[in-house]
Amino acid sequence: MGWKIHINDGMESSGVQALKNAGFQVSEDKIEQEDLQKQIHSFDGIIIRSATKIRKEIIDAGTKLKFIARGGVGLDNVDVSYALQKGIQVINTPASSSISVAELAFAHMLSLSRGLQEHQTKMNSGESFTELKKKYSQSSEVSGKQLLLIGFGRIARELARMCLGLQMKITVHDPFLQKASLTFEMEQQKFQIQFPMVSLDEGIGSADFISIHAPFSGQAILGANEFSKMKKNAIVINTSRGENIDEVALIDALDKGIISGAGLDVFHGEPNVHSGILSHSKISKSPHIGASTIEAQERIANELVDQILQLYRQRLEVGLI
Repeated sequence: MGWKIHINDGMESSGVQALKNAGFQVSEDKIEQEDLQKQIHSFDGIIIRSATKIRKEIIDAGTKLKFIARGGVGLDNVDVSYALQKGIQVINTPASSSISVAELAFAHMLSLSRGLQEHQTKMNSGESFTELKKKYSQSSEVSGKQLLLIGFGRIARELARMCLGLQMKITVHDPFLQKASLTFEMEQQKFQIQFPMVSLDEGIGSADFISIHAPFSGQAILGANEFSKMKKNAIVINTSRGENIDEVALIDALDKGIISGAGLDVFHGEPNVHSGILSHSKISKSPHIGASTIEAQERIANELVDQILQLYRQRLEVGLI
């Protein structure tokens, strides 16, 4: 095999070795975004994560490209339709990181419900143990609370499974679905739970927790208007795309006590993050690590390798190699 494949945003070592064992030429040195257009012509395929953007000008420059592989779910950093027009296969791994991202969303929910993100800072700063204990005795349980899922794809479904274990009441807003349900199997019997479908306004008005699991469609899903309709104890979680929340409106809503807190794994303009987000005590933050678990990275690598090998064999069979 002679394809030359470049991995630009890193890949689990087992996946890299599997590509090499299959006979591919693999390079891993990071190419900065501004230099990629000049170097892409050397590669038959490129593997990226969320950091690298593959736009029209880079696709045009990639005269040898057979595939663009995105390790992860979203493809909004790739001009997919243009690549397909040029005969370039676009690969991603939508199922591999679902559990990891759902667990992180759940972790932010738990952290915010008990004020853990504030405990860490204030205990380290030397504030009175007794006073802190008294202040946070008014925190809340997650159990039994109302959760609105905005979008009901793989990650949202995994989060729903976890939250059912704490007897949370779940509603779903997804304009692309007519129903939202989960199937469970116990003792060789299948059970199905169906969740109420609600409008966005109806959902945000009654939810204690709101978790976003939708692609960015060109405008924020939650802004000042939406925050104004939420309960004062509402907590917003975003592990989807930073642009799905108006960050300025979010900071304002938290400062004014319109909502209670936010858990964010994604941000506008990554890797640069709004200073008001970074310093806010009511925001639980993580640096876009939803899929960054050992297990997810191994699944992503294995799935990418399998798809690349399948593509190579298909092209070999029809005489395109």
